[in-house]
Amino acid sequence: MGVESQNTTDMSTPIGLLMLGNPVLTASGTFGYSNEYEEFLSLKNLGAIITKGITLNPKKGNPQPRIKEVPNGLINSIGLENFGIHEFIDKKLPVLRDNDIEFIVNIAGESIDEYKKVASTCRESGIEAIELNLSCPNVDKGCLEFGRDEETLYKLVSEVRESFSGVVVVKLGSNVSFPEKIAVTAQKAGADAISAINTVKAMNLSLNPDYKGYKFIKGGLSGPCIKPIALNFIYEIKKRISIPIIGMGGIMTLTDMLEFLAVGADAVQVGTATFTDPNLSEKLVFELKNFMETNGFSNINELKHSLRTRT
Repeated sequence: MGVESQNTTDMSTPIGLLMLGNPVLTASGTFGYSNEYEEFLSLKNLGAIITKGITLNPKKGNPQPRIKEVPNGLINSIGLENFGIHEFIDKKLPVLRDNDIEFIVNIAGESIDEYKKVASTCRESGIEAIELNLSCPNVDKGCLEFGRDEETLYKLVSEVRESFSGVVVVKLGSNVSFPEKIAVTAQKAGADAISAINTVKAMNLSLNPDYKGYKFIKGGLSGPCIKPIALNFIYEIKKRISIPIIGMGGIMTLTDMLEFLAVGADAVQVGTATFTDPNLSEKLVFELKNFMETNGFSNINELKHSLRTRT
C-alpha cells in the first residue's frame, strides 16, 4: 500500500473547471472502475483515475483471443466489455466517493443518442467530468467512426455538451488524416480538454508451423512502440488549440512524462505500463515532485515553460 504524499511543491493541474492535485492520471481500460488497484498504491496520490469505458447497456466485448504482446507493446481487442452505466452508478460510484478518489468517467456508444443518454445519466448522478471515447479501434460500431469526421464529431460533442454541464474531455486517436482539424473541431464544439492518443489500429499474425494458414488478432496497439506517434500528434494539435491536452502513449518513466509535457501536454495518462508495474502512476507522482523540488520549479506552469523552450 502506498503512503499519501506530503505535497509541498504545487503540482495542481486544471482540466477545465476540474482542479487536479497533480498531472498524473491512469488511462481508461487499464485501471478498472474504481478502487481495484488500492492494494498496490494510495489512489489519493494520483491526479485522477479514468474509469474503464462505460456504455449505456452492458457489453460482452469481443471473443477470445483479445490480448497479444508484441515487441515494445500490446495489442488489445477487448471491445469495450463493461457492465453499463446504471450498474456503475449503483456499485462503483459510491466506492469512488466514499474513498474520496478523484475520477473521470470514460463513456462510449454506438450512436450520438447513446452518448447523450450516458452523459445525462452522469449529470443526474452528480459526476463532474467525463471522457468521450471517440477513437477506440476495436469495436464494430461507434467510437472511431465518430472521431474521424469533423462534421459528425462536432455534432456529437456539441450535443453531449448540451446534455452535460461538467468537464468534457474528448479522447482522440491517431487513425485520422488531419489530427489538428479534428482537435480544433472538438474545441469549437465545446470540449474542455483533449486526451490523446488512443491505441493505434494494428494486427499480429502467427503462421501455422507448416506454413499453411495463420492465426491473427486485430485491435488497438499501445505501449512504448506508439510513443513517437503520440508525441507528434500532441505537438501538431498544440499549435492549433488552446484547451488543455492530456497526453498518453507508452509512458513508463519520468523522462517519458517530461517529453509529453515538452510537446504540449498539460497532464498525462499511464496505461499499458500499469499491467507490469501496478503502482507506476504513483511512483511517477513522487518522481515528478522530487524532480521539481530538486530543479527549483515551484509549480507545473514553470516546469512546462522550461521544457518548451527549444534549444
